Amino acid sequence: MTTLSTELALRRTFAIISHPDAGKTTLTEKLLMFGGAIQMAGAVRARGEQRRTRSDWMAIEKERGISVSASVMTFEHEGLTYNLLDTPGHEDFSEDTYRTLTAVDSAIMVLDAAKGIETQTLKLFEVCRMRDMPIITFINKVDREGREPIDLLDEVEKTLALDVCPVTWPIGMGRDLKGVYDLVNDRVIMFDPGRGDHIAAAVVDAPLDSPKLDEAVGASAAARLRDEVELVRGGYPEFDLESFRAGHLTPVFFGSALKTFGVAELLRGVGRLAPSPLARKTNTRTVEPTEEKVTGFVFKVQANMDPNHRDRIAFFRLCSGRFKRGMKLKHVRSGKVMALVNPVFFLARERELAEEAYAGDIMGIPNHGQLRIGDTLSESEDFHFLGIPTFAPEVLRRARLDDPMKAKQLKKALDDLAEEGVSQVFKPVDGSSWIVGVVGPLQFDVLTTRIESEYNIRAGFEDGGFVTARWVAAEDAKELEKFTAANKSNMAEDRDGSPVYLARNSWQLGRAQQDFPAIKFTATREQH
Repeated sequence: MTTLSTELALRRTFAIISHPDAGKTTLTEKLLMFGGAIQMAGAVRARGEQRRTRSDWMAIEKERGISVSASVMTFEHEGLTYNLLDTPGHEDFSEDTYRTLTAVDSAIMVLDAAKGIETQTLKLFEVCRMRDMPIITFINKVDREGREPIDLLDEVEKTLALDVCPVTWPIGMGRDLKGVYDLVNDRVIMFDPGRGDHIAAAVVDAPLDSPKLDEAVGASAAARLRDEVELVRGGYPEFDLESFRAGHLTPVFFGSALKTFGVAELLRGVGRLAPSPLARKTNTRTVEPTEEKVTGFVFKVQANMDPNHRDRIAFFRLCSGRFKRGMKLKHVRSGKVMALVNPVFFLARERELAEEAYAGDIMGIPNHGQLRIGDTLSESEDFHFLGIPTFAPEVLRRARLDDPMKAKQLKKALDDLAEEGVSQVFKPVDGSSWIVGVVGPLQFDVLTTRIESEYNIRAGFEDGGFVTARWVAAEDAKELEKFTAANKSNMAEDRDGSPVYLARNSWQLGRAQQDFPAIKFTATREQH
């Protein structure tokens, strides 16, 4: 019989982060190919339904060729179980990504060999850094003309203040790419430009001083490689597992996701280096994954994931214990006990019943609105897991209905979508129509499309005159009453009935803060 600690040692739960277009979704597919989870990888913009990217299942994602919703994929490879969370690359959906990063133990950072570190990569890296998350770097698209590998490493080192340790090294770049050199095992992984969908690559055991190296890649490429490897081994620190696990050092792999090149080495690197499930902090204590009692938290909710089901799936990270289907867990926020009879594992949109799961696994829990982002389910004591944030929206618009008779249906649609964490809904206290807040304007396109396709309502969003929102609170309830009375036209409530101040410009927000020093204005809220 397998023990809990044996199962935990076999698990790796990780996310992929990158700037849009760095090749993250293509890499996700290729990793799934290695896990045998999909037979054929489909380019994001390829035509024909069967070639659509498996992790991008929403209509708008297919239309635009971007990821706007985090997807979860579980697969096995060489005896290990991988839970891979693909995150939205587009910055307008960064909130979904931030929350997804609370549910993983490590991340792969994908960089474009021609562009290096871009703005969104930097933002996401900072979120990982706040959590001291171990990061593996994959420099993608080495089959195209790119920057010098040493320049890219220096940029990672300087911009991210991270030690870098190359694990593989490119032999040439672009048209001159011959392969990569495996610095750990002293061998060459040969590049075959015509073999984009083949998993196996030709490997030549060729220590640097061996004539086999010259035979494999040619004398001039071999000579250059020897010089570069000497520089790399002299100029960068040796790999240190402790430093990597503490978030101070990143191992670097080179490859081409599109050509399925260097991907096997990356996946083995995750298996060999990335941590198994880690401990998680709650408001009362730290929960260890090896604890017998089952605990976990909801980090994402997706409504109408499958039009045939019309349900809501709560994405649940197991933090401790061994879960068995049918188990009863306490929903800490409401105090009620829930029996989990139909939990599922995911391969993007496809599901399979989860008979059992262990700490580190990600399960989907179908429910009808009981579960929300930040909720804790526990078989042990009442606590809530920390670090799952809600951010003040950066773009606010007023909801506009084409058919006023459908106001009730619109409220339900907005509530459902707000529950997913895609948007926030505020009800102005003066009784005017809903104000919807999002992180980036592209989210309004997604909301409009989904409200029409999933709820059959034609609605739009127009300028409501507000630019930002802040949750407001005061130690003295009378102070808050006084503030609300003085700012009626700016006040609203969020879905929990908490008071929110909507500002028309930054000057107005500053003035309100100045005039009411006893009021606390906050831009983030901890979910629980």
